[in-house]
Amino acid sequence: MAAISYDSQEILKYFAGRHKLDYPMLADPNSRTIRAYGVLNEEATGMQKGFARPGYFFIDSSGVIREKFFDPKYRDRLTGNDLIAKLFPELGQEVTGNLEAPHLQLKLEQSDRTGVPGTQITLVAEVRLPPDVHVYAPGAQGYKPIQLLIDSQQAIELKLATYPRSKILYLPAIKERVPVYEGIFRISQDIEVNSGSAFFGSLGKEGKTITIAGKLAYQACDTRTCYFPTSVPVKWELHVFPLDRTRAPVDIRHK
Repeated sequence: MAAISYDSQEILKYFAGRHKLDYPMLADPNSRTIRAYGVLNEEATGMQKGFARPGYFFIDSSGVIREKFFDPKYRDRLTGNDLIAKLFPELGQEVTGNLEAPHLQLKLEQSDRTGVPGTQITLVAEVRLPPDVHVYAPGAQGYKPIQLLIDSQQAIELKLATYPRSKILYLPAIKERVPVYEGIFRISQDIEVNSGSAFFGSLGKEGKTITIAGKLAYQACDTRTCYFPTSVPVKWELHVFPLDRTRAPVDIRHK
């Protein structure tokens, strides 16, 4: 491990105090540990030179690295909650709404209620169908497949929605096989908070709350009836704070 200089200790102490962090932090002034893990940002210049790319390693109880999550852009990063949501979907989201819709129940979840420019967050629509009802999955022909459609806006960048694996249902009356969902399933939508200067400048000191709205469109059928396509509105709220760009006091900065 690299030797810890006085400046590095003081900088970390100052940062931890400002953010009320109580977990151990590693000072790596010569970037030796960063290089050993292969996460040095080679393109960084200026005050960012020698920094690691932001990200996470998932290490199991035996000390083996099982997954790693890194983004080439230093401003784009997962939150801890979003990481848990990707590794353990049942644990990583917070329920933010429950809706009754025709032929189904809908639970809305999100990995985080707050973020900063560049934060990546997962939104989830958990669908619960009655025992004798199914909805059509993406790829179904001649029917309206279920879709989570989020309205575009300046504050966020939308990633591709993630749908679970469907099952093939045989319809003997018309001798068709179609992809469907039954029971309980989850649709995930990753978003990234805008990190552009114009949006950052609009946040002010306290940040602002943005509403992420859209709809869940689908067509439900039971054992006797195939109902008309319909949709239900969905929305999540996210409070976006400005990035903390406060530097350490001059007397403890790296020279």
